[in-house]
Amino acid sequence: MTATAPPRPGGPVRLLREAAFRRYWSAQTVSLVGEQITLIAVPLLAVLAVGAGPAQMGYLTAAALLPNLFLSLPAGAWADRRHDKRQIMIVADLARAVLLLCVPLLWWAGQLTLPVLYTVAFLTGLFTLLFEVAHASVFASLVRREDYVDANTLLNGSRAASFVAGPSLGGLLVQTLTAPIALIADVLTYLASALFLTRVRVDDDPGPSTASGSQIKGMLAGVRFVARSAVLRALLLGATTLNLFNYIFAALFVLYVTTELQISPGTLGVIIGLGSIGGLLGAVVAGPLSRRIGLGPAVLLGYVLFPAPLILVPAAGGPRWVVFAALLSAEFFGALGVMILDITGGSAQTAATPRTMLAVVSGFKRTVNYGIRPIGALIGGGLGATIGVRESLWIATIGALLGAVWIFFSPLRTMHDLPSDQPIG
Repeated sequence: MTATAPPRPGGPVRLLREAAFRRYWSAQTVSLVGEQITLIAVPLLAVLAVGAGPAQMGYLTAAALLPNLFLSLPAGAWADRRHDKRQIMIVADLARAVLLLCVPLLWWAGQLTLPVLYTVAFLTGLFTLLFEVAHASVFASLVRREDYVDANTLLNGSRAASFVAGPSLGGLLVQTLTAPIALIADVLTYLASALFLTRVRVDDDPGPSTASGSQIKGMLAGVRFVARSAVLRALLLGATTLNLFNYIFAALFVLYVTTELQISPGTLGVIIGLGSIGGLLGAVVAGPLSRRIGLGPAVLLGYVLFPAPLILVPAAGGPRWVVFAALLSAEFFGALGVMILDITGGSAQTAATPRTMLAVVSGFKRTVNYGIRPIGALIGGGLGATIGVRESLWIATIGALLGAVWIFFSPLRTMHDLPSDQPIG
């Protein structure tokens, strides 16, 4: 393990005093808000303006996810071969702004159709993917190694806040301005993000990946590096296991709480909204926690604390207030756990990856994680129909805890500081 300097005094607040990082954080924050508005405005537009039915909504969701499933690895390898990753992020923001601006323009012209929305969803998903894989490299160029956890605290704090505020803002904009007009506000967030990024200077860009020669060689180099690194391998297998069982759970959660527990959609929305505050708390405590108990143990804690509270869902019963409290606790503490996991695990992944391979390693992880999600959802549906919904939720919650096993039997369990970017094990 390479020596890691201790975090500098001041924590996340000190980072915000640095102009370059403050602009980068601002770009990420407004972009995240834009993504959350898109997630609610585009589906509502499909239903209200184009008359999409259940099957069409499924196609629309799939169109937005397909780039992550099939293009993450090649996109990461391509980004690693580009010298200016920040430019990729700027182009991705501008492209998303143009694509989303086309939607209200076509609606006003009476030319908006479902195939157009499918195309916009796919291309917007593609440019979001490029933005994210390039971010992995720009982040490491902009942030000192000893500040990874503090920087991830700020970025993931913005993500948690966008989960709380974004859907509400999107719903309010759609209700007051109509869905097409709401997308114009979305366009403005991407333009603002691009503007902030143009003012960020990244002086320490490592340049194109040394694993050059061909796109395929770059992709294979990233996969081989993850396979050789005990830290990255454990993080990937842990996340894959967790995501598999979490999506078994997600496929049945709404059905169970609305039919078996008799929770109304409005009450469920309140539970999810209040529970999201746990993510904000997780962003606050992740940094101090990792410094107190060590980065690796904090990662392990996140892998336990995220799925463990979900056991309260199939266990819920009795008076209505008890059910409400159980579901709210599951959402709150689950959000707390996932934020600790994302901040500490993301910092460990960045530190354990050579800077010339950050994008392709990020792309490989996205490919696996997004690939396992529909498999989990299909298994969840099959289990629910075969053995019952509640029984399937028990399997999902207990199975999700198995993700922690990969972390426990890896160097992360006893790792106090950031790992080296040289393979271990």
